[in-house]
Amino acid sequence: MLEPCAGKLARTVLRGRERSDVLLLPGGVWFDEINEAYSTQTCSCCKKRTGPKGREDLGIREWSCSECGTVHHRDINAAINILAVGHGRLAGGIPALSTLRAAALQG
Repeated sequence: MLEPCAGKLARTVLRGRERSDVLLLPGGVWFDEINEAYSTQTCSCCKKRTGPKGREDLGIREWSCSECGTVHHRDINAAINILAVGHGRLAGGIPALSTLRAAALQG
C-alpha cells in the first residue's frame, strides 16, 4: 500500500520534470531522471547490446547474452542497468548542488 505522502511526491516530481531533469525534493532527497533506453537489451555483465530488440520481441522475458552467455530476465536486467547508471552519477558527485538549492528556494 502506498504511503499517504506518495501522491504529494508524485505531483512534486511531475512539476519538477516540467522545469528540469534534476529536482531537489523535501528532506534533501535528490531526484535525477535517467534515460532508460536500451536498458532491457544491454547485458548488465558485459555491457553489450545483445538482448531482444523491437516490438516483436517484447514477449521475450528471459534471454541469454550471445557475448558472455549470462542468462537475464528482461525486467531485472533493466533494473540492474538503471541502478548502475545511478551509482555512476553518485560516484561522480552531484554538480552544483548549492546552485540548484538556491534555484529551488527562489521558486
